[in-house]
Amino acid sequence: MNAPLRKSGVVLFVLFGLIFANLNWIQAYKADEYRTHPWNGRVVVAEYERARGVIEAGGNPLARSIETDDTLKYLRVYPKKEIYAPVLGYKPVNLGATGIEETENDFLSGESDKLIADRISDMFTGEKTGGGNVLLSLNTKAQEVAWKQMVNNERGAKKGAAIALDPRTGAIQALVSMPSYDPNQLVTHDKKAAAAAYKELNADKDQPMLNRALSQTLPPGSTFKVVVSAAALENGYDVDTEIPAGSVYKEGGATIRNAEDEVCPSGEVTLKEALTESCNTGYAKLGVKLGADKVKEKAKAFGFEESDLKIGNLQSKDGLPVAASHTGDIANPDGSTDKSALAQSSIGQRDVRMTPMQGALIAASVANGGDQMRPYLVQKLLSPDRRTIYTASPQTKSSPIDSTVAGKLKEMMVSVVENGTGKNARVDGLTVGGKTGTAQNAEGADPHGWFIGFAFNDKGEPVSAVCVMLENVKGGHASAEAARIAGLIMKAAAGGGGN
Repeated sequence: MNAPLRKSGVVLFVLFGLIFANLNWIQAYKADEYRTHPWNGRVVVAEYERARGVIEAGGNPLARSIETDDTLKYLRVYPKKEIYAPVLGYKPVNLGATGIEETENDFLSGESDKLIADRISDMFTGEKTGGGNVLLSLNTKAQEVAWKQMVNNERGAKKGAAIALDPRTGAIQALVSMPSYDPNQLVTHDKKAAAAAYKELNADKDQPMLNRALSQTLPPGSTFKVVVSAAALENGYDVDTEIPAGSVYKEGGATIRNAEDEVCPSGEVTLKEALTESCNTGYAKLGVKLGADKVKEKAKAFGFEESDLKIGNLQSKDGLPVAASHTGDIANPDGSTDKSALAQSSIGQRDVRMTPMQGALIAASVANGGDQMRPYLVQKLLSPDRRTIYTASPQTKSSPIDSTVAGKLKEMMVSVVENGTGKNARVDGLTVGGKTGTAQNAEGADPHGWFIGFAFNDKGEPVSAVCVMLENVKGGHASAEAARIAGLIMKAAAGGGGN
């Protein structure tokens, strides 16, 4: 055999060897991956052979599957559209799910180990039993009151969030993010239409797909004074302790003024009066007196700087992620305390940033005697035939304050609603406490309006804790509308009427 033929034979032998090795590699190692890959059309068709489980709250289906004449047998539908989208998310064809649809995907799809008995039964009957059902903790009345009041707020705010929870258990009662989106357009079997809808939503400058209740951090304004009050009560101050105030306070490069001239103009004011009237100068001086370490430590105790909190099923590590709230360093380049930053931070400005979820947890901790419960959304998991597979068992997350401090903070926050800046949150038949916050942000921009608070029933039981945030509210007293909405949400959560 001549040399050229010999070389050609070697090359062909090597190529056949590579092809053989590749085939074995695919069959031995990659087959499962290719078989289950979402781009595999057969996988998608097989997935839609089984009806996905229902996501529900209070007996109302919020996400369900209906039978179609398409190649894909079932279509996911969301009857309430925008109202629940930030919680439910969506389950599209070919792409990854979001929200509860993602975190409980195995159970909803029927693939969970918890449903193995149902799958074994299918082997004998030849049927395709539907996926498991997820029962959420949401109070549908509170959720829908929150949505209606937020989107129809009286100050024309276009963006914001509201969240309410049961202080005793951590069960989320309402979670609204505004603006929102209709998930139905993202789960259509027309993949081109779904992709176009996603592209349009993703490009929207108002970010309708952002869950503002959990994922957005903004300056909380005077709601942060509850944290500073807690630090003071743990360090020698009492409700009636007088603190320095005045109309103006200058510290370094910071000049602190009160919202109005009539707010604590005298040299001293009690701690309770300072919170009731939202005295900026008093709290700025108080924060500087306490020191940065005490303020930051107390904020951290309430949950600031926590980056791994997720809300969903208490048995699972998965859930909707919550962005970390921060106080900022409050330090000079040499590491010493920046007193100017500390004065501003003590009234919830400068570098302080908070999620609405964190605001609700602060209020809930006060209402629950100092114990902060781990928040959750999944109340029960039910098999396709409605057998209970899992029921949430509330867990204490932390105890940022003791019961004595909690009692004093409750007294002070009730005074805010009954006598001070939070009067719009009052609800007949409930004892309501809270704290307003008007937060300056970008220069020339309208301020954000905040309210955090809680409600007790006539038996002295805490029934709801809430945080409402409205972005860029036009006109004065940005927090007044947040307080009004918060009161209506708590009324609905407590079983009262709503508008």
